[in-house]
Amino acid sequence: MTDEWTLKTKAMDIQTVSTDLSKETYPADNEQCVKLEKTAIKIQSWWRGNVVRRALLDAALGAWAIQCWWRSVQTKIVEQKRRLALKLYTCQEWAVVKVQAYVRMWQARRRFLQARQAACIIQAHWRWYASQSQAMIHGRYEVEASRLELDIEILMT
Repeated sequence: MTDEWTLKTKAMDIQTVSTDLSKETYPADNEQCVKLEKTAIKIQSWWRGNVVRRALLDAALGAWAIQCWWRSVQTKIVEQKRRLALKLYTCQEWAVVKVQAYVRMWQARRRFLQARQAACIIQAHWRWYASQSQAMIHGRYEVEASRLELDIEILMT
């Protein structure tokens, strides 16, 4: 029975239905009415299926577009956070480098000042020792109006 009905509905296509309806003739027997009704139901279900599939496709495409946009927004946010963290890290590193440079400069200056102070102490002691030693200083000088001539000889004994 199903095969017979399928064959009959296939034979009764859209062209036949539209031709019959355009002539404004109505089927005479009940069987032909049932066939037309079943064919109309099939066409309506096919059309509703197409409409539903199209609506689902539109909804899926819309959801996909929103998901793509949201992923790009999240990527931008993550990139901004990464750049901010990198900038913060760079600032901290530069601060550390500057502090280290100032500490090293302070240490070098302190060592220089200590060495200078030690040199001054050594010079002062040497001068005192030289003045207290038995060295004989011989010298002569002449003063003229335009120049001073000075010869000094230090003899260490």
